Amino acid sequence: MKPVIQTPFLPRAAAAAIERAARIAPVVVVLGARQTGKTTLLRAMPLLEGRPYLTLDDFDLRTQAEAEPEALVARSFSLVLDEVQRARDLLIAVKRAVDADPARTPGRFVLTGSANLLMMEQIGETLAGRAVYVTLWPFTRRERLGLGRAGAWSELLATPSAKWREMLASQAGPAEEWRTAAALGGLPVPAYRLANADDRALWFSGYVQTYLERDLQALRAVENLADFRRLMRAACLRIGNLVNQTELGRDVGISQPQVHRFLNLMEASYQAVRLAPYGVNRTRRLIKAPKLYWSDTGLAMFLAGENEPRGAHLENMVLTDLLAWRDLQARRPEVLYWRTATGLEVDFVIETPDRLLPMEIKGAARVRPGDAKGLEAFMDEYPDLVDGALLLYGGDDTFPLTRRVLAVPWWKVI
Repeated sequence: MKPVIQTPFLPRAAAAAIERAARIAPVVVVLGARQTGKTTLLRAMPLLEGRPYLTLDDFDLRTQAEAEPEALVARSFSLVLDEVQRARDLLIAVKRAVDADPARTPGRFVLTGSANLLMMEQIGETLAGRAVYVTLWPFTRRERLGLGRAGAWSELLATPSAKWREMLASQAGPAEEWRTAAALGGLPVPAYRLANADDRALWFSGYVQTYLERDLQALRAVENLADFRRLMRAACLRIGNLVNQTELGRDVGISQPQVHRFLNLMEASYQAVRLAPYGVNRTRRLIKAPKLYWSDTGLAMFLAGENEPRGAHLENMVLTDLLAWRDLQARRPEVLYWRTATGLEVDFVIETPDRLLPMEIKGAARVRPGDAKGLEAFMDEYPDLVDGALLLYGGDDTFPLTRRVLAVPWWKVI
């Protein structure tokens, strides 16, 4: 394999959220899939400079964390503890240390994990009332470009739809072919530091092997890794589809309860993403099943054995950008989808208390008014909450597709 390209540190949007959390809570928990850059980000933050950094990937430290967690926590008043999901009683020791501090010193402990502690059955302590959780998703496109942020979602929500075109023209980044971006994905090493597709494929192979053989075993949840890997492949081939656990189990050759448990584990380890439907039912009968996506399009293509991105991968890229933006908001909005039993659909709906922003995603370089049929139906259904909609597509021009729908190149938004 060719040598890894040495590159400068790229700023991350999550840094501001971590700093904000460290001002108000004794514990900051940074969660995300392995290799999303948690360690790199924390080591680059001036806030944490000089603190002891202890990782439970180290066998001796993990042994101490399992046998004497309170002694490990007592090594220093302030600590960064990495991969805390690998020792089930460590969070209890952190809780006791926080409760023993009358000042409840803000930002005293910064923890990281490659699994969602709130979803793990074997983790009995969630540090409720003591911790703020920050999720680090793979690179957004604008982080990969060195801009340190997610897409223009906050600006869109703060701007009347009549002004969207002007607003987006003033702050759009450089154009990019979405198929190239989808193949890169957002995991920092393959997306930014590896030079070609063969190198990235080799890296993804090692990543999957580590995930299967070490991370899942640390969660003590998978008896048959071959079944689990086949289900990952099946899930990645169904990106953007409704979750049908019975069908997945039949295709992979495992039971529906096992599919359910494996999908929960993929979600808990920040690999799979299940998107809930918009649930306000007025006059139409709505689909209630979640839709299935993956955390990183480059990894999803590798797992599925696909060499060419599909339109669903562009949809997935937009979703991961939305999730990265959503999880950094002080008042977190919902990101949902909408589909009726008759087949009308909106890929994503951002829901805030006073506004909905619906959008459709198309990989084609040309779009027609008929492509906005689902968006128009949604706006007819909820006219008091929607004043416009977006259709993000693979072309270059921004223009009104219908009276209420603006067609925008995808790269002008994310």
